[in-house]
Parts: sequence; C-alpha cells; structure tokens
Amino acid sequence: MRDVSPRDIAIQFLARREYSRAELATRMGAKGVESDEIHRTLDQLAEDGLQSDARFEEVFVRSRIARGQGPVRIRVDLGQRGVDEPLMTLAFEAESPDWQSLACQALAKRFDGPGATPRERAKRERFLAGRGFEFDHVRHAMTHAWREES
Repeated sequence: MRDVSPRDIAIQFLARREYSRAELATRMGAKGVESDEIHRTLDQLAEDGLQSDARFEEVFVRSRIARGQGPVRIRVDLGQRGVDEPLMTLAFEAESPDWQSLACQALAKRFDGPGATPRERAKRERFLAGRGFEFDHVRHAMTHAWREES
C-alpha cells in the first residue's frame, strides 16, 4: 500500500466541499501531516487555485443564508473556521441580502403568527436571535413577518 501525500489528503477533503485554509490545516494535522508540510501544501493548493478562502466564504455565506441564518450567526461561524474579518466583509458584500426580509421569512415559516402573549412573542424573538439576526431585524420581523408575501 502506498503512502498518501499531504496534497492527496487535502484534495480528498476538497473533493467533498470547500474548506477554509484553517479548517484544512486542522484536518490535515489530525491525519498526522507535519505542520511545515501542511503550510507548504496549502500554499501550493492556493497557488493552483484549488483552495481559496474567498471562494469558501462565498459558498458558506450563500448556504447559510439559504438556511435562514442571520449575519451575526454567520460571522461567528466563519470566525470559528479561521476566516479573517476583511474577507468576511467581502463575502457579505457579494451576497448583500435583505436581512429584514430573511428574518420575516424565517419567522413566518416557523410560526403562524406573532403570538398572543408576551411569553409567545419572546419565544419568537429568541428564535430569531438564535438564528443570528440583529435586534433591528427581529423587531422588523415581529411586525411584518405575517404581512409580507415572501
């Protein structure tokens, strides 16, 4: 049985989905690849266009928006994957969704109405906050979610 090169290991991961450089480095390290070899391999993959943090972020942000997640949650998740703030900003600018409309859609999909009691309304607000929507988005959605066609 032949030894698998660090490049082969990285390409096996990238064949499944896009990864950030930091994620890929962590996964390669878990496979027993030496640190210097990881960095050399990732530099070469980036140079060859096979790994790109910018491409990873675009795909990641688009998929999280499609799931109905808000900007706060997406930024936290990107940060956990080792993505730098300037690249995050570019990824958000590329997508530039209407966060208020997305919050309305997520809320209307999950709940039939705004809730009759303060406890029910608070549950809906917590739902949106947990999804990563900002305070303004939550307030807007609580007022408009069941009026909009979306």
